[in-house]
Amino acid sequence: MTEFTLTSSTESESGGPLVGVIMGSSSDWDVMKHAVAVLEEFGVPLEMRVVSAHRMPHQMVEYGARATERGLRAIIAGAGGAAHLPGMMAALTPVPVFGVPIPSKYLQGQDSLLSIVQMPKGIPVATFAIGEAGAANAALHVIACLATTDVDLRRKLQEFRARQTEAAQAMAVPPHVTM
Repeated sequence: MTEFTLTSSTESESGGPLVGVIMGSSSDWDVMKHAVAVLEEFGVPLEMRVVSAHRMPHQMVEYGARATERGLRAIIAGAGGAAHLPGMMAALTPVPVFGVPIPSKYLQGQDSLLSIVQMPKGIPVATFAIGEAGAANAALHVIACLATTDVDLRRKLQEFRARQTEAAQAMAVPPHVTM
C-alpha cells in the first residue's frame, strides 16, 4: 500500500489513527490538505494515504477491509473525475465514509460530486461540497461525530464555533460608493 508521507501519521492512545484521509492521487493533496489541517488543529489522530480505486484496486480493498480492525472511526475519501474511491470504501467497510469531490479540469468537480453523491440505497457516503470547503467541512463533521463520545474534543469544537461566531460578529459591511 502506498503511504502518502507529506507528514507522519499521528497515533491515538491505542497506537493507531482514528481517521483515515485517503485520496485517489497525490494531485488531490491540494484539496485534501484542508481536511488534514482541521483534524490536526483539533489533535485528532490520523493517517494519510494515496489509495487509488482504479490504479491499485487490491490495496484499496485491503485498506477498506482492515479499517475496522485497525481502529479507524472514520474515513475521509477525496476523489476526482469518476470518483469511485468514496463509494468503494463505503462498500468495503462499516466505518463511516465522508466523500470529498475533487475539482476536475473540464467539469470543475461536478462529475466528482455526482459520482459520490449518487450511491445506491444501503451504501451511504456522506458527501460534502466540491473542493477545499468540502474537505474542511468533512473533517469538522468527523470531529462532531467523534465529539459525541469525547468530552475534550467536544470542548474544542464548541470553542472553534464560538471563535467563528465572534469573527462573523466583528464583520462590517464595506463602505458603499455611489456612482
